[in-house]
Amino acid sequence: MPAEVPYRVLADAVLLLHFGIVAFVVGGLALVLAGNLFAWQWVNGFWFRLAHLGAIAVVVAESWFGYECPLTTFEAWLRVQAGDPAYERSFIEYWVQRVLFYQAPGWVFAVAYTAFALLVVAAWWHFPPVLKKPRTTSGA
Repeated sequence: MPAEVPYRVLADAVLLLHFGIVAFVVGGLALVLAGNLFAWQWVNGFWFRLAHLGAIAVVVAESWFGYECPLTTFEAWLRVQAGDPAYERSFIEYWVQRVLFYQAPGWVFAVAYTAFALLVVAAWWHFPPVLKKPRTTSGA
């Protein structure tokens, strides 16, 4: 097995992880809205909602401060370690990047991410998360 193969595999894994986080951020809001419509109690779990709010907060902060996502940076580094030129892509990378990344000025992304984050905050306010109280056992 050539030495660059593990780097390519890791780069593809990082790309899939990145895609999963994007799916969590976008799908999380859809789940909160649908879950409250259909009375799914788990969608208002405090830790699920906090993780979701935190994830979109990181995305918004990165876009406003002009930081590249660490997952993007790490994936690019792994690809360079694999000896891949910038234009060469694996099957997974090609298709996932076509879904995740597209060309637009940075301010467009910052505004879109901020608007989405405001929807997440509105859902947090309209459908507040629930922190379950610990169960107590009643003895004698």
